Amino acid sequence: MTRDQIIDEFLMDLSSKSPVPGGGGASALAGAFGVSLGMMVASLTVGKKTYASVEAEVIEENAHLETLREVFLRLADKDEEVFLPLQRGYSMPRATEEEKRIRNQYMEKALLDACMVPLSIMETALGAFETLLKLSKVGSKLAVSDAGVAASFLQTALTGASMNVRINVKSMKDEAVKNRLSEKCSLYLSRGEKLYTETMETVKERIGGWN
Repeated sequence: MTRDQIIDEFLMDLSSKSPVPGGGGASALAGAFGVSLGMMVASLTVGKKTYASVEAEVIEENAHLETLREVFLRLADKDEEVFLPLQRGYSMPRATEEEKRIRNQYMEKALLDACMVPLSIMETALGAFETLLKLSKVGSKLAVSDAGVAASFLQTALTGASMNVRINVKSMKDEAVKNRLSEKCSLYLSRGEKLYTETMETVKERIGGWN
């Protein structure tokens, strides 16, 4: 499991010729890094007299981020699980019409499964963005730059996962399913871009701007 690996082990696996872990797992881990930094902002806020009025809210948002971190870690493993059947599908025989039919049926299911995990990564990133935006507004000003870094990680998780959706959708035959998945992916990207922009504008304002 991804959570049981030390960072060096994961990076060695990621840099090898093995297809997993790949971009999907890396996107999920980027999300985990993002929410962990968000939790850091919360931790540096709780217990400070200056932020006593928002402490209860910050504690609640921190708990939400902790839950999302667990989701991201599970999705990193799930991404590997759904890729392996897809990899097998690409090597299935297709010399006869019957073999082609069986392979196509198998691949449609495998491609759909391979799309659902990155879509879940994107959805989780959106939930994390909403919480991070709140923390960037009310959290400790000393940690606001960390909120900005967290937002960058979440944006990477979002856009990285979207690429996995796009490449798998391209190989699908069912146009209705392709359109549904593509529309959802585009919607998530649009929402994420707005949340990312608003978060970074908040960070910039609280830092005092930058050149």
